[in-house]
Amino acid sequence: MAQRPYIVGNWKMNGTRAMLSEARAIDRAAQRHMKVEVAVAPPFTLIHAVHREAEQIGVGAQDCHPGEDGAHTGDISASMLADAGAKFVILGHSERRTAHGESNDLVKSKAQAALEAGMRVIMCCGEDEKTRNSGKAEKFVLDQLRASLPEMDNAEERLTVAYEPIWAIGTGNTATVEDIEAMHKAIRGLLVELFGEEQGAEVRILYGGSVKPDNAREILSAEEVGGALVGGASLTADSFMGIALAAGEGAEG
Repeated sequence: MAQRPYIVGNWKMNGTRAMLSEARAIDRAAQRHMKVEVAVAPPFTLIHAVHREAEQIGVGAQDCHPGEDGAHTGDISASMLADAGAKFVILGHSERRTAHGESNDLVKSKAQAALEAGMRVIMCCGEDEKTRNSGKAEKFVLDQLRASLPEMDNAEERLTVAYEPIWAIGTGNTATVEDIEAMHKAIRGLLVELFGEEQGAEVRILYGGSVKPDNAREILSAEEVGGALVGGASLTADSFMGIALAAGEGAEG
């Protein structure tokens, strides 16, 4: 049975307690759109507060440390995030891989820690413009994803993959529906290879390339697109739920 479209807001390094009003508005709107699963990943400082406010939406984190505890100043473990109310964690995001130099091995160890803490994982993968132009994008993304994923059971319940075409985020370049479908189909093939037909076919693959209300319906209707990982457009309830509404309309159609 196909899973509901999954629309996840990544607030990145945005949000103070004043943003709780937007979280409440998103939650109220999500209660009216039950055909879509909606979630947000606020900064660490707001996870517990948003969790307390949320009745319908999922709440998660944007990163975690691979260790359980210890002398890691400024880091937060997966179990701490779970204790604060996080149900999932976004890992391997292009901004973490690039700005923090995160390797596939490190991302994999973080994912293992998140799973052991009882959280779901949203695993990001994607290529930059140079790799895209070289004609090696598919191989790069599949190699990156394969090296970043730990072994797991019940992958359809514990894992979501988010494809981020880095070359199409904030650059003025646009990924076509054909581009998106080709990469998502390739990712689907890898998931089936890794987890078997039954589980691999049910893992949702999100698109994370500058999704906005005005392009959401076309993107979310593409084959093998199971939702969206949304950045800036998730910071207000109006724009974020516009994307969720487009996903719901696609599910009905």
